[in-house]
Amino acid sequence: MLWLLLGSGQAAWAQTSVTVQLRWHHAFQFAGYYAAVEKGYYKEAGLAVQLKDARPGLDVVDEVVSGRADFGIGNSGLLIDRLAGKPVVVLATIFQHSPLVLLTRREQGVPSVHDLIGKRVMLEPGADELLAYLRKERIPVERLKFVEHTFNPQSLISGEVDAISAYSSNEPYFLEAAGIDYQVYTPRSAGIDFYGDNLFTTEGLLRRSPETVQAFREASLRGWRYALDHPDEIARLIHSRYESKLPLEFFLFEAHQTIPLVRPDLVDVGYMSTGRWKHIAEVYAEIGMLPRGFDFKGFLYEPVRDDLNGLRTYLGAALGVIGLITLVAAYIHHINRRLHRSVAETRRAAERLEASEEKYRLLTETMKDVVWTVDTDTLRFIYVSPSIERLRGYTADEALAMPFDATFLPRDADEMRALVRQRARSFLDNPDAQPRFYTDEVEQPRKDGSTVWIEVVTTYCRNPRTDKVELHGVSRDISERRASQARIAYMAEHDMLTDLPNRTLVTDRLRQALSAARRNRHRVALLYIDLDRFKPVNDAYGHAVGDQLLREAAVRMRMCVRESDTVGRFGGDEFVVLLPHIDSIHDAELVAEKIRVALAESFQIDGLRLDVSSSIGIAVYPEHGADDVSLLLHADGAMYAAKHGGRNRVTVFGED
Repeated sequence: MLWLLLGSGQAAWAQTSVTVQLRWHHAFQFAGYYAAVEKGYYKEAGLAVQLKDARPGLDVVDEVVSGRADFGIGNSGLLIDRLAGKPVVVLATIFQHSPLVLLTRREQGVPSVHDLIGKRVMLEPGADELLAYLRKERIPVERLKFVEHTFNPQSLISGEVDAISAYSSNEPYFLEAAGIDYQVYTPRSAGIDFYGDNLFTTEGLLRRSPETVQAFREASLRGWRYALDHPDEIARLIHSRYESKLPLEFFLFEAHQTIPLVRPDLVDVGYMSTGRWKHIAEVYAEIGMLPRGFDFKGFLYEPVRDDLNGLRTYLGAALGVIGLITLVAAYIHHINRRLHRSVAETRRAAERLEASEEKYRLLTETMKDVVWTVDTDTLRFIYVSPSIERLRGYTADEALAMPFDATFLPRDADEMRALVRQRARSFLDNPDAQPRFYTDEVEQPRKDGSTVWIEVVTTYCRNPRTDKVELHGVSRDISERRASQARIAYMAEHDMLTDLPNRTLVTDRLRQALSAARRNRHRVALLYIDLDRFKPVNDAYGHAVGDQLLREAAVRMRMCVRESDTVGRFGGDEFVVLLPHIDSIHDAELVAEKIRVALAESFQIDGLRLDVSSSIGIAVYPEHGADDVSLLLHADGAMYAAKHGGRNRVTVFGED
C-alpha cells in the first residue's frame, strides 16, 4: 500500500508542463481546453497545462514554432505556413465550419464586399481564408488599408476602422449590445467553407515526445466533449476563472453560437478528413495562394494505435473463426443427415438456389441502376453491382476497394458519413419499425475526373447471418433530369430571344431590392425603355433582322450598367433596367443617358445600317412609389411622356 501511495505521489510530481497558445482573448471558442483543466483530464494524463491568451500583433504559429508554446490554435492558413517551411502538424479540427468573417457598419458606406477597396480593414494574423475570400471575389487586396488588429470590436463601433475580421460567434454580441446595425461578409458566400480553430503542434515535439502529444490531444478532445454537453456550465467557468471583465451573457451567447459550427451532432469533435483538407488546398491553389498538388505528408497527425486494442481485435477475430468453424461443422453434420434422408430433395433445393442466384446475377449485371451494400460499422462496401462501370467508370472490384469518402466530392464526404451514422442510429433505436426508405440526390466523381448527379434510394436492415446493420442502396443517373429541370427553371425566368431576365424575374428582383432599401434607407431606380422606330425596321427587313437588332440592343444596355444591376425584357421592343442601389435621382439619370447614347448609335446587321433610338422613363423609390406595382406603372408613364415629348430622350416621372 505504501508503495502504491509513493508511486501515485511520484506520478503527480512528475507531471509534464505544456503551454497552449490561444489565438484570442479567453472565450468559449476554447471551451474544451478550459473543461479539460477544470475536470482534471490533463492531470489524469500526466500534464500540467498553461493556457495563454493572445495579444494584438501576436502570431500563434510563430509562438509554437519558436518553442515559446507547445501547442496552438490555428486556421486553415496552417497549409500556407507548412508550405513556407514551418513544421506545423494539425492534430485535430474543432470547428467543422470556420466562424471567421468580416464585419462592417452599414452606415459606413460598405454596401458590398467590393466597396472595401480603399477602406481601413483590421485583419488578424492567420486569417488567410479571408484573403482567399477577397481574392476569389477579385478584390485587389493591395488596395485595402490594413490595420493591426486590436482584438477589440470597439475599433469598429467607434469608426476607427471600416471593417474587422471577427468570429460570427463572438463580435456580433458587442455590436448588437451597442445598437450597431452591421453587415456580415462570410467566405461561405464564395464557396469557401473551411475548417476552423485547428489544434496543432510541431514535428519536433511530435518526434521528441509522441506520448505527450497523444495524451494532450486525447485529454483536450475529452474536454471538448464535456464542454459541448455542458455549454452553460463551461461558459460560467470561463467568466468566473478567466475573463470576469466581460458579462456572463456574452459567454452564453458565444456558447450557443459555437455549437452549430462544431456540429457534434454529426461528427465526433476533433474529426478531420484528408479529402476536405485537400479541397481546402485546391481552393487556395485556384487563387494562387498555394501551388497545385500540395504535399500532405506529415501535415496531418495520425494517432498512435492502442496495441491492447489490436490484441483484443485479434483475439476477437480468433474466437470468431473458432465459432465459425464450429458452426460450419454443425452445418455439415446437419446437411449430411439430410443427404442420407433425401439426396433427391437436396439436389432439387440446390438447383433452385443456383437458378435463383443466376437470376439475381443477371438482374444486377444487366440493369442500368447500381445496386450496392455498405457495412455501417466500417463504412466499407460489401457488394457493388457491375453496372457501376457504366455510371462512374470504375469496375466493381475498384469500387469495392474504394474508401467510403472517395465516392463523394470532398465538400460532401463529412456530411454523407454523418448522415449514414445518424440514420443507422435511428434504425437501432427502433429496429422493429416498418422499413424506412431515404431518397437523396448527390454529385459523385467519375473515374475520368468528371462528375455525375445521382439519385440514391437507401434503407437499413440487419443481416440475419452476421447480425450487422447494413445499408442497402440503389443509385440512378439523374444528370439529364437535373439538366432539364434547370433549363425549365431558367426558361421560366428568362427571355429566350435576348437571354435577359423576363418580367417575372425582374419583378422578383425589384421586390427584393425594395425590401433591402427599406431596411438600409437607400434609393432604388427603375428605367422603362422603348425602342423608337423599331416597327418600321421589323416590317421592312423581316423578323430575323429585327430579332438580331433586339439582341444587340440588349448587349449594349448590359454594357452600360453594373454587374449588380438588372437589364430585362418585358416583350416586343420594351426593356427595363433595375438599379437596386443609388444615392440620388441624378445617378439614375446618368445611367439612362448612357443607355440612350448607346442605343442611338447605328446598328450594322447583315450589311444593313439601321438607326433607332430610345425613349426612357425613370421612377425612383421612395419618391415615385413605395412598391413594385407603382414604380413599374410610373416608370412606364414617364417613358410615354418621353415618347410624346419627341422620342430619343430621358424623362423622370413627374417632370414635364
